[in-house]
Amino acid sequence: MTRSGSPPGADHDHRLCVEAAIADAQAICAARGGRLTALRRRVLELVWASHRPVGAYAILDALDRRGGAGAPPTVYRALEFLLAHGLIHRIESLNAYVGCSRPGHRNAGQFLICSDCGNAAELDGGSVAAAVVAEATRLGFAVERQTVEVSGLCADCTVDPEAADVG
Repeated sequence: MTRSGSPPGADHDHRLCVEAAIADAQAICAARGGRLTALRRRVLELVWASHRPVGAYAILDALDRRGGAGAPPTVYRALEFLLAHGLIHRIESLNAYVGCSRPGHRNAGQFLICSDCGNAAELDGGSVAAAVVAEATRLGFAVERQTVEVSGLCADCTVDPEAADVG
């Protein structure tokens, strides 16, 4: 899935996603007085290495393979910083992280997660979040944070039954 949340096409240049994520992170940190240290930047690059959610220990392994100073508390602190600045999201059901397609914008965190290829797409529409808040309010519940995770098959992994029955 691209930074916009749509599936990457054959001509997708993922390097541009990573470059845009780093540029956004630098601008957001500068505006908020946060420091995008070398380690935080590297962790962000690793989260954006694909459009699949990545776990903290996979990030730690990647840092170790590249000679990075990686200890679990250090990686978790970097992830917490990136979360706090709205640069990444935590996919609760997978205990993993994915880059935020709209960094710096407050959003509810709605994701479509392909159970076959593992790609995740962030939804930008506010109608689901609004519906959850409206129903919660009706029930007297004050929403503090919401994350919606939907598992299924992306367009690339969905098999057309008529096309599969070619034999």
